[in-house]
Amino acid sequence: MHDIGNCVNRTDHAHSGAILAYNILKDMGMEVEERTEIMMAIGNHDENTGTAISDISAAIILADKSDVHRDRVTNLNLSTFDIHDRVNYAVTNADLKIDKEERKVILDLKIDTKLCPVLDYFEIFMDRTMMSKYAAKFLNIWFELVINGTKLL
Repeated sequence: MHDIGNCVNRTDHAHSGAILAYNILKDMGMEVEERTEIMMAIGNHDENTGTAISDISAAIILADKSDVHRDRVTNLNLSTFDIHDRVNYAVTNADLKIDKEERKVILDLKIDTKLCPVLDYFEIFMDRTMMSKYAAKFLNIWFELVINGTKLL
């Protein structure tokens, strides 16, 4: 539901999505406090305008910003890939793991560097990675990024 605003426009989708979600949840009979918290979490999940403001928003951020994988690519013509397609297609495995004992969340990626250098990942995902780091900090846990077996954060 956090990306429902994309049906309006990708630009500022978090804010339009927050309003849409609020109204949908209201129509479903959800209590005002709960739908307001969800609305605020959705409205704050975009890396350009948002930040973790609650446990729910931090969880949405961590899940959303970790969503990189081959299945996201619908255009399978490699010759027409833009950088987003190339990076997503190069990620052959993505696991978001929670280590309760160590109080950390780990994004473990396998990137096929024959398709895309790891640096390209950071070109489009650095802001998302930093947002994940701050969302984890909000939850008083550590965010760790592992790419091809190498711990980066």
